[in-house]
Amino acid sequence: MPTNRLRVSLVIPAYNEESYLRECLEAACRQTVPFYEIIVVDNNSTDTTAAIAAEFPAVTLRREPRQGKVYARSAGFDAATGTIIGRIDADTMLPPDWNATVQTIFADKQLAATSGVPVYCDVVLAGLFNTVEHFFRQWMARVLRHAVFLQGANMAMRRSAWQAVRSHLCSADRTVHEDFDLAIHLQELGHRVSYDPRLQANISARCLDVTFSFFVGYTLMNPRSYAAHHVPHYRRMYPVVWLTLLGFFPARALFRGRDPATGAFSLAYLLTPKPVNTRVKSAVEGFYLS
Repeated sequence: MPTNRLRVSLVIPAYNEESYLRECLEAACRQTVPFYEIIVVDNNSTDTTAAIAAEFPAVTLRREPRQGKVYARSAGFDAATGTIIGRIDADTMLPPDWNATVQTIFADKQLAATSGVPVYCDVVLAGLFNTVEHFFRQWMARVLRHAVFLQGANMAMRRSAWQAVRSHLCSADRTVHEDFDLAIHLQELGHRVSYDPRLQANISARCLDVTFSFFVGYTLMNPRSYAAHHVPHYRRMYPVVWLTLLGFFPARALFRGRDPATGAFSLAYLLTPKPVNTRVKSAVEGFYLS
């Protein structure tokens, strides 16, 4: 292994992820540049999540008894020993060059953290869906240039930056997104955070598989997270918020109407009764939307 290669620890918080975790870990183990370590943090799962993680020799399994993604994330970050900490969700399927891309991005020694492009892979009209998503993420990265956001499903940061920011985080505040909170406090401390389109990862659109009332509350947490931290220009997020809410029902139909056997939209499949995502936790327990 070249001596100049960065050691990247990959952290995956997991709660009842038996439907996704195996494919996630298989992708993580197929990197052209192997991870220094892969850490799965089991957050009180009641299914086979922990057993699946234990099947992979390259994976270190840790347990976090405090319920909530913020606690599982922090436990994983604290356990990581690499120079860089990668963070994804259990429904993230990394392309083989993801870690190689992280190596390239963090050749910039002034960069503390970055987040990339989520590519939704299980929705009809995925190309259009992802084009719109990417456009608005780029737009928000520009208007919030002094407070760029991070997305937990596809991000990486220096371990030194984590150690510097950890005590400043609002871990107990469940009215803000934990990844937004992390990005805001990093920048308040003078660390540089970027949105980098080179860092791409496939994720599920299952965040749409919730009730509209829950989706409204969850989406409004975006500007509220910035308002709670007194970040200027947070109101510029509201046009994206309103467009997101207007698009909820057609987008949800594209997700729930996708026939997994063909990948095409099926009205019959859409109308087939399906349970709403039961993994979504309340604000008291922490959000597990994706």
